[in-house]
Amino acid sequence: QLQLVESGGGLVQPGGSLNLSCTASGPTFQYYAIRWFRQAPGKEREGVSCTTNFRRTSNFAASVKGRFTASIENNGNRKNTVHLQMNSLTPDDTGVYYCAAVFCYSENLCREFVCPEGRNDYETWGQGTQVTVSS
Repeated sequence: QLQLVESGGGLVQPGGSLNLSCTASGPTFQYYAIRWFRQAPGKEREGVSCTTNFRRTSNFAASVKGRFTASIENNGNRKNTVHLQMNSLTPDDTGVYYCAAVFCYSENLCREFVCPEGRNDYETWGQGTQVTVSS
């Protein structure tokens, strides 16, 4: 069974940067799409990015495009880590960040995969990590 472990949240001043990591491990780990979500207090959970093992680029929500980037690292031993680099952070980026995984079946399908918007489409979730942007 796939497992996701997150790390990297914290407190940062406006304009600063943070890097979040989501390590996926388990059987067929390479055939999962990883989506980052975030949830601010009193708001709906929002999809931030979508990354798969076989695609060079990630997709981003309009609210973070140009400020956030993502990369995937193959750790070996049936593990991948997706790094979410967040730059030019604003207080609106504050929230709990979650990574979630959905199976995309094959190399070809994963390469073209469009991450679903609904949280119920995701089978596995990380524990969440708090990001606070404040002066």
